[in-house]
Amino acid sequence: MFDIFKSRPTDIKGIRASLLQFIKEQFQKVEGGEGSNIKGLCLYINCSDEEKHLYEGAVYADEENRFKEEEVQRIADDYAIALPASWTFQIEFVDEIPVEALKAPGLNAGLFISTKKKPKVSQDATAYIRVLVGEAEKEVYTISSSRGKINIGREKRAQTADGFMRENHIAFPDNSKDESNRSVSRQHAHIEWDAENAAFYLYADEGGIPPNNKMKVRTEGGVPIKLQTTEIGHRLQEGDQIILGESALLEFRTSPVDN
Repeated sequence: MFDIFKSRPTDIKGIRASLLQFIKEQFQKVEGGEGSNIKGLCLYINCSDEEKHLYEGAVYADEENRFKEEEVQRIADDYAIALPASWTFQIEFVDEIPVEALKAPGLNAGLFISTKKKPKVSQDATAYIRVLVGEAEKEVYTISSSRGKINIGREKRAQTADGFMRENHIAFPDNSKDESNRSVSRQHAHIEWDAENAAFYLYADEGGIPPNNKMKVRTEGGVPIKLQTTEIGHRLQEGDQIILGESALLEFRTSPVDN
């Protein structure tokens, strides 16, 4: 059988064929109706500047939804994947492919498949966010699994790019004299409780990913993690430090901390 990955594709058609082959192989793992559990796919591309025009052409970057509707949906139909009507498909050009994404052999690309989680019995959990650098409304915030999404950003109430108002539960005032506050986006990040994994997850929002801003986590073991997409969250663990923008710094704890 001809192996398309023996030689690295160097033209638009070759890259497109390789990407679709890779996606097809992932779809083959969920044949037989399991595709209804798929919420969406995110294709990450971390090619060089010299190759970017090739990858953009391969995924029809200038034609919104064409790659999804003409290519990916066709593969799903061929294999009776039965994707739900609301499934989403995103294409992100990133500096690094998230570790949670499946790396495509022979390509500067990776794929993350988001699935519906099976409901579990609700579990009450509490954690604490301490502000180490920057000036927020509180020095320590108590967060709960029953609270829902916990927004983090500059100003208590902020208007987003699409015109809607957003309430930040962990808020860095705009009128603060602390320089660290200035690099915190109005919609920088949020924390959510994941009942399936019984853990709090940190997600970057639109204002907290390139090219708008940046967001990093350093685990207590010293491992640095960059959040470059809104789709993949980071499972928060004891002692994680979260950098918002240039220098605003938060710390995650599961036991009470002193103010």
